[in-house]
Amino acid sequence: MDHGAFAESVRADAGDWDRSGGVPAEVVRAVAEAGFLAADVPVRYGGRGWSPTEVGRLCEDFGGVCSALRALVTVQGMVAAAVLRWGDAEQRDRWLPALTSGGVVAGFAATEAGAGSDLAAVSTSLDGGLLRGRKLWVTFGAVADVFLVLASSAGRPVAVLVEAGQPGVSVEPVSGQLGLRAAWIAHVGFDGVPVAEVLAPPGFGLSHVVGTALDHGRFTVAWGCAGMAAACLERAVEHVKTRVQGGVPLSSHPAVRAVLGRCLVEVRAARRLCAHATASRERGDPEALAETVLAKYGAARAASVVAEHAVRLHGAAGIAPDSAVGRFHRDAAVMRVIEGADEVAEQHLGGYALRGGS
Repeated sequence: MDHGAFAESVRADAGDWDRSGGVPAEVVRAVAEAGFLAADVPVRYGGRGWSPTEVGRLCEDFGGVCSALRALVTVQGMVAAAVLRWGDAEQRDRWLPALTSGGVVAGFAATEAGAGSDLAAVSTSLDGGLLRGRKLWVTFGAVADVFLVLASSAGRPVAVLVEAGQPGVSVEPVSGQLGLRAAWIAHVGFDGVPVAEVLAPPGFGLSHVVGTALDHGRFTVAWGCAGMAAACLERAVEHVKTRVQGGVPLSSHPAVRAVLGRCLVEVRAARRLCAHATASRERGDPEALAETVLAKYGAARAASVVAEHAVRLHGAAGIAPDSAVGRFHRDAAVMRVIEGADEVAEQHLGGYALRGGS
């Protein structure tokens, strides 16, 4: 089954996952068995060697059904990308087959109470081989088997792999948050946990290891948001064609057509930005990272705008507990604040503009 067919096969269940607070374990296994986890990892490590184009289309399809399902692919891919790029031979041989097969579920633990968009300010410490600190909003953290953790060691950023379930690791599941309610989000504590798995030398933990993970994450989030925006437009079109108001279908009202037109522009723009970032990555363009930031920023805004319009066009049905567009609206709001407010990305993009990005 290809990823488009897989996404369609679970579309009807996504609302239940959102209400129950988690993607079921059997669905996670099915995603793994279909080969959709860390699919861009080389075949020799159990991946499929997929190109950015293929990974992007996967995340677009999953994002158009369930943001938590896309988040599973995102986080697993983030950790795998970091291990592939910065792990030693033994670490790659140990962790990559487990990540691609779903033998382990990964969590990316970077955010703290005092370190969100400014990850250089993390207070989690690695001292004498022992890890201490508390991480917040870890996607799939409630069910993760291993965490990629950003910490500080002797004043230098360091990235480490920590297995869950060992003494000193505590997991506090989070529920009722605005969006991504099915993504098994948790706060995770580390109280004197022994660490032996360090990726890259201290000093490279943020700029290199976590930087690699975040870049992969932005790329997959961007495509997921493009899929979300397209799904909201599709549902809005279906609704206005059948909903009668004033004796005529909503689609007959000029104001409604204008809204749909604006939504179409947002969807097309999001896809174009993602496609441009994809091509840049595949060419090895030196500005590929900036293009990915641009795609994530633009696609997240598009998903938020189109989802809001879709909710309004649906009226009361748009805010019902089982409303897909309502769920997408909440999820899109979360995508807008990942890594900080829009202004954080805008500063990076302003620098890109000054370098000649256009």
